Amino acid sequence: MAGHAARAERLQGATGALATAAMAAMDAELPWFGELSAQDRSWIGLVAQSGISAFVEWFRDPGAHSSMPTRIFGSAPREFTRVISLHQTVDLVRTTIETIENTIGTLLPPDDVPIVHEAIQRYAREVAFAAATVYAQAAEMRGAWDARLEALLVDSVIRGEADESVRSRASALGWTGAAGTTEVAVVVGKAQTPETTTPNTPSGAGGQGGGANLADTVRNAAREAGADALCAIQGDRLVVVLGGTSKPVEIVQKLAPWFGPGPIVVGPVVKDLTAAVTSARAAIAGLRAAAAWPDAPRPVQADELLPERSLSGDGHARRQLATEVYAPLTAGDGVLLGTVSAYLDSGGSIEATARAMFIHANTVRYRLKRVTDLTGYNPLNPRDSFTLRVALTLGRLLNPEPGSPGL
Repeated sequence: MAGHAARAERLQGATGALATAAMAAMDAELPWFGELSAQDRSWIGLVAQSGISAFVEWFRDPGAHSSMPTRIFGSAPREFTRVISLHQTVDLVRTTIETIENTIGTLLPPDDVPIVHEAIQRYAREVAFAAATVYAQAAEMRGAWDARLEALLVDSVIRGEADESVRSRASALGWTGAAGTTEVAVVVGKAQTPETTTPNTPSGAGGQGGGANLADTVRNAAREAGADALCAIQGDRLVVVLGGTSKPVEIVQKLAPWFGPGPIVVGPVVKDLTAAVTSARAAIAGLRAAAAWPDAPRPVQADELLPERSLSGDGHARRQLATEVYAPLTAGDGVLLGTVSAYLDSGGSIEATARAMFIHANTVRYRLKRVTDLTGYNPLNPRDSFTLRVALTLGRLLNPEPGSPGL
């Protein structure tokens, strides 16, 4: 034991020289090390010094200092894991260990060298595990913080409180279009729960993973489909803000397995995150009204639910039907409005409409085609005729004088 204590003392005396040699080796062998700021290189030097000193203490009595390898990163600031990667940290550890092994022969007596070499190998493994632990804990903490930040961002979008700061915060979460304008659409549906998860549900969707894992899974799936995504679970509702795509329905079709049962509503595409409240408002109103259309596609666009939304009390849907469907039909002499009204009142019979208006059936067909071209809704289609019926009713209620302004 006396010999081992003396060896430890000799090793203690060499720590300064070993630390200096390790820093010189880092600067010479690791190109990225020289690109760091002086402050960052300084605290990496402190970590190296701490690691060598901890090795000496551990060498004195491994049993009494078994936790020493996990404590050597205590001198590093919290930004340690953000400035250099785990791979770079491994390079630092490897360079330091190699430097000690190459230098120890010039600092200690020959009889000490084999014993110290063997101890270094054991200690290096412990340091490697300690580094992995540090990065794992940092990733876990960062993941929890990112999840909270993401939930706050989605909540800001839904409540219409998104401003320019939202872009920078979204960028920190990997939103690639946050620096400029990018098309955005908000998607709303039920969230998966352990009760609603089915055997066919993809791995990671609901169940054991919890909300954070579900959001991560949806975000990764959206990225694979070519879109950015911000996700949040609000009660039993899953909200996804999609960015970077003008065809959100195609993306959502690939995300549908991660939603719970029931409708999935896609809000209209808007120019960027700051305008996403418009899409969110329509999507949420659509989800509330979707029960009135049991055969709706899944996913369904919020604008496809305009009649149901208007009947459920959505003022925005009412105004949209009145201004975008009813108002164009009142232009000019109002002949299109009269024709589509007569067609709907006749139960969808072209011949009955022609008789009621004293015109030829082909004239009715021509006018109905103009209605389709003007509004996007085909009176011959049962679903579209229902939308037209609601639009005409709302238009008359909101503006009873055909052709008058103010809608």
